[in-house]
Formats: sequence, structure tokens, C-alpha cells
Amino acid sequence: MAPDPATLDLKVGFEIHQQLATKSKLFCNCRSVEAEKYDRTFMRRLRPTQSELGAYDPAAVFEASKMRAAQYHAAAGTSCLVEADEEPPHEVNPDALETALIFSLALNSNVMDEIHVMRKIVIDGSNTSGFQRTMLVASGGHLDAGGKKVGVQSICLEEDASKVVGDDGQMRKYGLDRLGVPLVEIALEPVTGKSDDIMQVALTLGRLLRSSKRVARGLGSIRQDVNVSILGGAVVEVKGVQQLDQLIKVIEHEMSRQHGLVLIAGKLNERKVNAGAVGDRIEDITDIMYKSASKVVKKINESPGAVFKVLRAPGFAGMIGYEPYPGIRLGKELGELVRFYDLGGVFHSDELPNYGITEEEVKAVRARLALAENDAFIIVGGPGEKVKFASDAIIRRLKASTAGVPAETRAATVDGRTVFSRPRPGAARMYPETDIPTIAVTDAELKALAGKVPKPWDEMVGAIAGKYGLNGKLANQIFDSDYLPVFEQLAATTRVQPTFIAAKLTEDLTSLQRQGLDSAAITGAVIADVFGRLDAGSIAKESVALIFEKMMKGEAGTVDEAAKALGASMMSDGELSDAIDKVIAENMAVVKEKGMGALSTLMGKCMAVIKGKADGQKINAMLKEKLKKMVG
Repeated sequence: MAPDPATLDLKVGFEIHQQLATKSKLFCNCRSVEAEKYDRTFMRRLRPTQSELGAYDPAAVFEASKMRAAQYHAAAGTSCLVEADEEPPHEVNPDALETALIFSLALNSNVMDEIHVMRKIVIDGSNTSGFQRTMLVASGGHLDAGGKKVGVQSICLEEDASKVVGDDGQMRKYGLDRLGVPLVEIALEPVTGKSDDIMQVALTLGRLLRSSKRVARGLGSIRQDVNVSILGGAVVEVKGVQQLDQLIKVIEHEMSRQHGLVLIAGKLNERKVNAGAVGDRIEDITDIMYKSASKVVKKINESPGAVFKVLRAPGFAGMIGYEPYPGIRLGKELGELVRFYDLGGVFHSDELPNYGITEEEVKAVRARLALAENDAFIIVGGPGEKVKFASDAIIRRLKASTAGVPAETRAATVDGRTVFSRPRPGAARMYPETDIPTIAVTDAELKALAGKVPKPWDEMVGAIAGKYGLNGKLANQIFDSDYLPVFEQLAATTRVQPTFIAAKLTEDLTSLQRQGLDSAAITGAVIADVFGRLDAGSIAKESVALIFEKMMKGEAGTVDEAAKALGASMMSDGELSDAIDKVIAENMAVVKEKGMGALSTLMGKCMAVIKGKADGQKINAMLKEKLKKMVG
């Protein structure tokens, strides 16, 4: 059973990263669009550098310890020498800065008199330069969410990172078309309450951004980082939440995970475990594991330079596998940690013998370490250098276990859980950008922008409902969806009823997504093509959702392919009449028994046979006419 947020003093802070709908990137004139094809590549290997204070950022040190190279894929028009870090950045995109200032005014924030571009050290490979450029635009202010004022910490304008396009464990591949796309980052003060109340805050902020019509739409255009803490403890940053329904799951999972770690710490402290002694003895047990018949161990032994190290954890027996909540245990935390060193070989004494590792091998390991009954051990296997880094990370993690929740950065998974990503960055990651002059912001500029502050979202939704004849629910759904721009375009350029367009783009697509289908295939161009065919009369209304489904399943790559696979071309009147006659002939017993009362049954059978090749109203009218003649 999940813990109660009220009893845990759950606090959640949001950082919203929203791409802006500018024609060009933040520091060059390249287009802010996705490349259709990459035409060149280059490689980099990044390493950490000291800050101005002479310190290394812990997150940067962690990324460097993974010893990965980065390969970058670029395309003309979507990236240039600026993204390759072969040319200094150009001036800040004025449209992007204007949008950030408008959002600052909408949130009643205090705009900086002078904006300074800063460098934020990031060496995971997502930035070719080893840093991300960011600038503080405003601080303070508040968001009105459900009658409650939520404080604003900061509003920043920054460049988006490269996107991952491949990873073989040794080298990570990035696409540069996303690097440099303008982002606005809005950080809110922590809020308390139930998950639904907290979600309302994120929903309200998202609506404010969308109402400006100055932000990008679509999956990946908005990302939410969530800062979660309980019982006044350490803050855990969860990155990459993209959907609101995922947000609730992430918060609830992280609350349970953190409370589980607090319970584990309580038991360790009851035992008076000296966590500082973890790793006081480390032994090489390659000779023991080399003889193992375990398939997992044999696979590790096949890698060049493979070694096995075991470290002692005094007093931890039974605690590494202890599970206060389902799936929450120290052993799982350690498994996540070593995976970031591309190691799959980590075993602990609470789960052994298992995985083909025998009782005799476990006894040999315990004897090598001279363990007491209440002691535990952790085995790490893989290439020697990586095993050393991973062992050090495991020791640090177990030493922190008596304190409860470590401050760290985690990544959100699709199913709403979180996995370890890296340590929390510190102040040492920031230093000034020397290639871009400071930007002065005058009162006159802000006064001129006041008229561009977006209207409240409820006014915007009301206007959409009135203009297109939508009910309140449908107007809300289309406004909150990623399809508002294409909906407005179709409503203005086709004769298709706006209510029908909105329903297909919200209710039908949402239903397909809930079946686990990928909506990425349903681009604006695909939607325009489908409704264009409907407007021209070449497909029936019933075919729209079927075409979407075919493409989302990956069974068709284009609208043409989907329409042909479905046989979705419209029937002629003669073909339709013949199809209805056949259905009637096959069901004469029902017609004789029920007369006109058979209409509903026959209509269902006609729809199943015709499968979107004719309009439903037309089928109904023709069927009814034929029945009337037969019944008399």
C-alpha cells in the first residue's frame, strides 16, 4: 500500500522546459526543425574542467567516469559550425528572448535589468562544447493555479541539447538538429498536497505557455523535471516527464521509493550499522568466479580484461534485499548504479546462491573476506577500469544508506517509475559565457510587451468553443492537445465539421495511444492528408480512425499505403447498393421476423462489411429505403 502524502510532508517542485516556436535556433540562423536525413558525422570525447573556484562538478565527474565517446550526426540547414563548436555563438535570437520576457510578465516575475549568458557544464555528450548556454531572465512572481498562488523561482532562456539517436554501450550517438533550439525553463516553488492537486499546477502552467501560441507542440517539445522530497529530506530531481498521466505515477513511485529508503535507513540505524566501514575490505575473486558454471558469469568472463571484485558491507546482511515496498530495495538501487557503467554483473549476498552461482562459491567468497554472520558482500564483474569506478560508486551509495534518501538525479521511465541517472550537480557547473555580450532590458521594452501577454486559458478555451461550435469538454481537449494548430487550419480550409475533426484528434487518438500505439507517426502532414481526402470525398468518415490505427501500428508508412491496405477508397452508389442487397439477402429471416425493426441489426452488419468505404449516414438512408420497399 502506498504511503499517505500528508503524513510524509511530500513536496514537489516543477521545472518546465518548453521549446519555443521560433524559425531559427537560439544562437545561429539554422532552422528549428527535425532533420529528415543526416549528411555528416564527427566524434568527441569530453572531460570535466575546473570551475572558476577550482572545483569539479560531481555530475561532470560521474559522466566522465563512464569513459564514453560521442558521435554527432548533422544535416545542412538544421545545424552549422556553431552546433559543432567550431564557431562562436551568434547574438541571442530576439524572438526567443521576447517570448521569455512575455512569460515573465504573465507570471508577475521580476525581470533582470541586465541578462548574462552563462555556461552550464554538461559532459554527457549532449552538447558538443561540454556546456549548455543558459541565461536568467527573471525571478520571483507567481502562478495562479486552482485558486492557489504558486511561487516562481526563476525563468531562464536556454538552448536545448542534442537528441540521442543511438547507443551501443561504448559510444552514444546524437543528432544535432535539436541542439540549440530555444527553450524556456520555468522553475516553481515546491508545493504540497495530493498527486492530483500537484498535477493541476503543471497543467495550469502548460496551458499558460500554450495560450501564447509561441511554443512548439508535439511529443518531446515540453519536458518536466520534478523535484521530489519527503519528511524534509534530500531533494531528488526526476528528469524527462513528458505526459501528465506519467507525472502522477512518477510522483507516487518516487514518494514510495524515498519512504522505502527511509525505512531501510531506520532498520540499519536500529542495528547500529557502521556504514562508514563499507568497502573496508575489497578482494579480487576472479579465480573463484572464473570456474563458475553460471551463464551470467561466463558471459562477463568473455569480455576482454574481465575481473571480479567483492567488497564487504559489515552489518548489512538481509538489508540489501529487504523490500519495504514492492520493487524498492537497496539491491535494485545498486543494480541501477552499475548499469550506468555498462556493467550487468553485480550480485549481493542476500540473493545468493542464485543465477547459477553455487553455495560452494558463496562460501568461498565469504571465506576470502572473513565475513561475520551479520555481514554482507557485493560482487562486481566486468572490465577492470569500469569495475573500479563502479565499486567506488557502490561504496559511496551504501555509506549514504543510513541517512535515507541521497540527493541525486533520476530519469523517468515510460511506465512512471524512476531510475538512477547521476549525482545532483553543484554550483561548480556554472561560469560566464565570454563570447556573448550582456543584454540590457529597459522598462520601455517591457511596457511594449505587456499587450502580448496571453489571455487566461479559460478565455482562450471559451473562444475556441464559440468559434468552432464545440462543447466545453471537446474545446478543453483540443486546447490541451498537441493538435490545436492543425485543427484550426483544417477547420478553416476544409468543409469537414470542426466537431468531427476535434473528436478524431483527441478522443480517437487518445484511445489508440492507451492501447500502447505510437502517435509519432501521426504528423501534421498526415492529419492534413487524411482530412483532405475526407473533404474531397475519396474516403469515408469511418476510415479516418482506421487509417490512424494502421499507421500507429506500423503496418503502413503513408496515408496511401494505409488507405490501400484498408481498401478505404469510396464505393460507387452501384457498389454500395449491391453490398447492401447482399447483406439483406443473407439475413432475410431477420427481415421477415422484425420488418423495419431489423434496421439496427442490418446496419451493424453493413458497417462491418463496408468497413469505411461509404459514409454511415448514406448507408443508413439507402438501407432504410430498401427495407421500406420490401416490407411494404
